[in-house]
Amino acid sequence: MYAMLMGLKGIAPRELHARVVQGAVTVVDMNARHAWLQARVPGAINLAPDFDASALPTERAAPVVFYCSNPLCRKAPYAARKARKLGYTDVRVMSAGISGWLSAKLPFDSGEPLV
Repeated sequence: MYAMLMGLKGIAPRELHARVVQGAVTVVDMNARHAWLQARVPGAINLAPDFDASALPTERAAPVVFYCSNPLCRKAPYAARKARKLGYTDVRVMSAGISGWLSAKLPFDSGEPLV
């Protein structure tokens, strides 16, 4: 919702899932860490709103998708806009958020990463 109002491209949960499976995207969860630990898109990194470019891929043309909790959340669209200002050119927002991902019954990670 807010993503389109901000001139950002959106992506549906199933389309993002296909890209995650291909390993062709960096996924950024803008939710609070406790929410990220409960459920996140597989492989998603968790960033705070004050992130800088060092947290994102070095290649500015690399695809990056931001999401937060639900369609009314504004954190992901603001983060995506910030990424564009940092020079990233392939930026999208999954407006459905993690709630839409889970509603679509897509696989998710939880707990501390195994890295």
